[in-house]
Amino acid sequence: MIPIDKVENIVSRFNELETILAKPDLKKDEFVSNSKEYSNLNEIIICAKDYLKVLDDLKSTKNILDDKSTDKEFYDMAEKELKELKQQEEECVKRLKVFLLPKDEADEKNAIIEIRAGTGGMEAALFAADLFNMYQRVAVLNGWKVEIINLSNSEGGGYKEIIASIVGRNVFSKLKFESGVHRVQRVPDTETQGRIHTSAATVAVLPEAEEVDVKINDADLRIDVFRSSGPGGQSVNTTDSAVRVTHIPSGIVVSQQDEKSQHKNKAKALKILRSKLYDLQRSQQESDRAKARKSQIGTGDRSERIRTYNFPQGRVTDHRINMTLYKLTDFLAGDAFKELSDAIQIQFQEEQLENLKI
Repeated sequence: MIPIDKVENIVSRFNELETILAKPDLKKDEFVSNSKEYSNLNEIIICAKDYLKVLDDLKSTKNILDDKSTDKEFYDMAEKELKELKQQEEECVKRLKVFLLPKDEADEKNAIIEIRAGTGGMEAALFAADLFNMYQRVAVLNGWKVEIINLSNSEGGGYKEIIASIVGRNVFSKLKFESGVHRVQRVPDTETQGRIHTSAATVAVLPEAEEVDVKINDADLRIDVFRSSGPGGQSVNTTDSAVRVTHIPSGIVVSQQDEKSQHKNKAKALKILRSKLYDLQRSQQESDRAKARKSQIGTGDRSERIRTYNFPQGRVTDHRINMTLYKLTDFLAGDAFKELSDAIQIQFQEEQLENLKI
């Protein structure tokens, strides 16, 4: 049961926003903020109105059943209607509860994804490339734009590290549960005995912070410049274009050398730093909230092994929700990614609902 006043407030606010948005002299910033709220409420307004009507119908039906003068035929009809109304009430309550869950302010943001080869040498680097290609495909399917910020190739192929910005609608909400250790089990091309090797790559997904999200004091930064270098230390630039930015209070260090311009490298480094600081703030807040609840998903612990990709068996297993798909090829191609991602989102919502106090 959800308090009627909460639902009535939703309907009242929706009607109020309709009136506000209809004003011809509404300022641009007010229009943008109110339109966003209106759009969010529009997703649930029908259910909210249905819920209020169901409660009203339930009250009327119960009155009929409580009335001793009600004839048997009418009583039986009311009894049947009562069961249907209670079922409708349960469905509305479930949807409304999801809407009333605490919103993650970062869900609508773009994301910065960092993939690093872990244990396993060359195989880990190749797997890091496989993961990045998968996320690129997911981005294409969702109409997102991917821009590589930093790339460190491995001599044997693949990536030691790759950092990219993914821009689009609700990117962070769709990818935030990808953070953690991804493990791969397969037979390398160089393996002559057919033995299965296990290697890993770590993924970190950060909400891309804007300047309004994190204020960086110049006095808190130490900026070093140096010459960028290629594999094995080979010089690829004769000027000091590479930049290393150290945020002294947090100890976070970001290096950038992809661009030939020192100015562009500094801008990219600050972009990553800002997102890391924003993520640090969110992690601290989440840690405080986690003390009051237990969750298997969304802990943000990047040392946690979250998923295994087993090539001989053609399966991918997410250990947080104990779900296995025997669609490894489709998953790495991005086509089956949504199936697993949606299941994780649903599990996370269910955990939140258990902790929701209304």
